[in-house]
Amino acid sequence: MKKIILLLLASLIVYAAFFTEKDRLDREVKRLCAIDGGIRVYETVKLPAERFDQYGQIRVPVKWLAEPGDEYYYKGSTSYLIKGNPELLQLRTWIYHKSDNRLLGESTVYMRRGGGIPGPWHMPAFICPQETDVDMKKRIFIME
Repeated sequence: MKKIILLLLASLIVYAAFFTEKDRLDREVKRLCAIDGGIRVYETVKLPAERFDQYGQIRVPVKWLAEPGDEYYYKGSTSYLIKGNPELLQLRTWIYHKSDNRLLGESTVYMRRGGGIPGPWHMPAFICPQETDVDMKKRIFIME
């Protein structure tokens, strides 16, 4: 009986330790997101309908994969603010006009990854804001 109680107590301590840090990082994600998270559009581009696919998107390749005929490209960065389990990341994306390297828009996302009970399942995460790079493209590239 003592072993069962000790095992339950140890499990409770491990569980509380994981989720306390996870909750603290979730609060930090919200704080950082309120400071500079989100999408900023500096210039919109009107394009003919044939430039958009069936989902209303246009192709914007990463800079190092851009082909000579591409008019736009994006760059991205991932910064690990806290490494480990859980970890805190800042994800940034910039979309540029290729001919003159003019910045059209940027996105900043904060993410807590991990912090759940260890196991073979998917690692839990918390992201702020919920908007994605797809949302940024929809704001920059407008159908005529």
